[in-house]
Amino acid sequence: MEDLKEAPNLVALPEKTNGLLSRFMRVGLIFFLIASISLALCSTFSSQTTSWFPILAQNQTRTAIPTFTDNNTELPTNISHMLFGLGSSVATWRDRSRLAETWWDSKTTRGYVWLDANPENVSDVSAHIPHRVSSNWTQFKFTHSQSEVRIGRIVVDSFNLRLPDVRWFVMGDDDTVFFPDNLASVLSRYDHNKMYYIGGNSESVEQDVMHAYDMAFGGGGFAVSYALAARLAELMDGCLDRYYNMYGSDQRVWACVSEIGVPLTKLSGFHQFDIRGDPYGVLAAHPLAPLLSLHRIDAVEPIFPNQSHLDAVTSLIQAYRVDPPRILQQSVCYDRRRKWTVSISWGYTLQLYPSLVSALELKMPLQTFKTWRSWTDGPFTFNTRPVSSNPCEKPITYFLEHVKDGKSGNTLTTYKRFAGHEEKKCNTTNYAQAMALQRIVVLSKKMDPHYWTKEQAPRRQCSEIKNRASLRGGTMLIRIRRCRSSESITI
Repeated sequence: MEDLKEAPNLVALPEKTNGLLSRFMRVGLIFFLIASISLALCSTFSSQTTSWFPILAQNQTRTAIPTFTDNNTELPTNISHMLFGLGSSVATWRDRSRLAETWWDSKTTRGYVWLDANPENVSDVSAHIPHRVSSNWTQFKFTHSQSEVRIGRIVVDSFNLRLPDVRWFVMGDDDTVFFPDNLASVLSRYDHNKMYYIGGNSESVEQDVMHAYDMAFGGGGFAVSYALAARLAELMDGCLDRYYNMYGSDQRVWACVSEIGVPLTKLSGFHQFDIRGDPYGVLAAHPLAPLLSLHRIDAVEPIFPNQSHLDAVTSLIQAYRVDPPRILQQSVCYDRRRKWTVSISWGYTLQLYPSLVSALELKMPLQTFKTWRSWTDGPFTFNTRPVSSNPCEKPITYFLEHVKDGKSGNTLTTYKRFAGHEEKKCNTTNYAQAMALQRIVVLSKKMDPHYWTKEQAPRRQCSEIKNRASLRGGTMLIRIRRCRSSESITI
């Protein structure tokens, strides 16, 4: 060990050379620090960062959203800012176009129905709703239905049109009935320059379990903001190949939106209508939200009795056009002396109970329907109440007969008693007196067109019977109004 300690240093450098090397190392370190700081500043303030590292530039996801042309950026969102994209085909559009024409206003509604091919005859397309043919959809893999691939790509086709002043892309089926005024009011709550994916679920739990709870069901319709549509336009083709084994078009869109990291914003006004039978219970007790869409109208019983599916939808649309934000909004009032309860679904139906029923119970839909797939009594994604087998506990139902747009912002709707076939009849005196009412007239002021836009806590409006002292002529008169601050709907 002593010999090793005394051994000469074979790598020792002369003192002068060692000093020069130390200086060079210090200068090099200074240059390195200056270069690092410069690069950091360029990365922060320059849009040309990727030119420093071309390899990174190849793998970097583009973050700049394509130019959005909006000539009226200060205006709140209205119907003109929505572009509808309806998925259809040459085989189905000829018949279903009549349903779409009930709600489509050629003067205000923007959009197209997207077909799989050019129709051979002019009679195969609507004269009021423009059509386009889907592009580049046959190249993608699929397991179940190639048409679902095409329909899933409509949001991309719509975006690629680059139409001016479009803030929202609204997707739906050719049998989806939209209520555009209400939809525009709701969408104006959200910033279209941010990524939003807005829609609703299925009513049947079995459908949500099979597909997804956080997916917007396409039949009920969904809305995509401009910012999100721009991202989908970049990624959708890849998503279609990655998720080729999925069943529906809405699943493919949902999967791609999930890759972007955008959650579903749920709104209860979208109605997929994954139900069978009579939809009356759902529509007679609509949630406290604007009606945005109805789907599968032809798959359920007509919403108005003794009318065709098309005529029934037309009747509802007529009331909607008079007072869009109020359509289907529920209001409850009592005649405590007679012990009667009245539940109004404005523009559609009215229920008269010859008993006192709480508002808590009335806001739950009567289960007049079954689940979509298994035709069973549930479960559903909302609470329901059974239809009683006791005829004395069933409501007397009235349906819209006439709607009038009055002066000074007032409306008048008339509801006529429906004389349906009952296997059993209630023979109590109170029920017989209620049955004597042939019509019920409802007066109301039009709701604020921007009611569903405002950031305020929603509240059901109150109502009162105006001629409870004497129901002459078999007619009841009811007025709907704002509830007073201290008022409650209490039996």
